[in-house]
Amino acid sequence: MKRINDILRDQRVMEFVRFCIVGAIAMGLHYAIYLFLLWLMGLDWSAGNGADWRATLAYTIGYVIALAANMLLTARFTFRERLSIKRGGGFLLSHAINYVLEIGLLNLFLALHCAEWLSPLLVLLISVPVNFILVRTAFKKL
Repeated sequence: MKRINDILRDQRVMEFVRFCIVGAIAMGLHYAIYLFLLWLMGLDWSAGNGADWRATLAYTIGYVIALAANMLLTARFTFRERLSIKRGGGFLLSHAINYVLEIGLLNLFLALHCAEWLSPLLVLLISVPVNFILVRTAFKKL
């Protein structure tokens, strides 16, 4: 029991837990927008059609909308910091790097004929740990 209390008192552990909560909210928003836009564009997102510009466009629009919510929640809830121009710039830079990683992975998975509904979830397995390190650096080191 003492060990669990020690873990829960560790600021980095709790930051990571809050990061995961915010990330789940942002990811859910992003994924819902992505699937909705694929549906609006008439793309059969269950078929694994290969790389398609509509999937990239839907992913990008969802990413930008979720990014705005994510930035506010990350500042206030995850790291309990005020959002400044410097922190916001670092956040946006870290997410620009993350976006390039994600869109590259998305198109790789789509080119490998993974289903459009599954590809973003595979992307997250790789990008979430990378993103945590980048965002934490932007909020704590700047």
